[in-house]
Order: sequence, then C-alpha cells, then structure tokens
Amino acid sequence: MPDTSSPFFTGMLCRCPRCGRAPLFQGFLSVRRACKVCGLDFAFANSGDGPAVFVIFAVSPIVILLAVILEALVHPAPYVHLLVWIPVTIILCLALLRPFKATMIALQYRNAAGEGRLE
Repeated sequence: MPDTSSPFFTGMLCRCPRCGRAPLFQGFLSVRRACKVCGLDFAFANSGDGPAVFVIFAVSPIVILLAVILEALVHPAPYVHLLVWIPVTIILCLALLRPFKATMIALQYRNAAGEGRLE
C-alpha cells in the first residue's frame, strides 16, 4: 500500500507513519506495539534522546527571546522571570515532545532507518 502522506504531517498528528489514521501512542510517550488499522509493527521505532534534543533546540531560543523582550519592555523583578519562564518552558517542552517523537518515528519509517551495524 503506497503512502504519499508527509512524515512531518503524520508526526505532528501523532499518527501511524504508514496509514496516518491510528494513534501512535498508547500513553503520553509509550509507543503502541502495532498499528490498530494497518497492523504495522512499531518494533523499529526507537527515537532515543533525539526528540528531547530537538525540543530543547526549539524551546530555548523562543523562551530566551521572549524573556529578553519582557525585560526590555517591562523590566520586572528577577523573581517574575522565574514565575513566568519556568512554567512556560515546562509547558512548551511537554507540548512539543510527543509530536517531535512521532515525527522522528515517522522519518525512521519513511527512510527505513535502522540500527547501525559493522559487517
């Protein structure tokens, strides 16, 4: 069954990389054993720490830029920065972790990526 959907689209929706219909996760970050619709075995899906690294690379500049803008415009007390940016950072990281992990799994599927072997 040929698939023309984008791995980024199915990843952002957290859906199966082959059919794009069934949910990829059974918990917050727990990948299902197989797709409920097309039967794709998700044993190949091992994204490791990649999604966390990309989330850090995405969230850090956003939070730093917004903190600098807030400081320039309002100049709040230092504790206000802590009260604002710690929760914002946590919420953004948790919001982006699932889609980034699903996108990496979809890219693994699309590119037939596997574990490196020396033969």
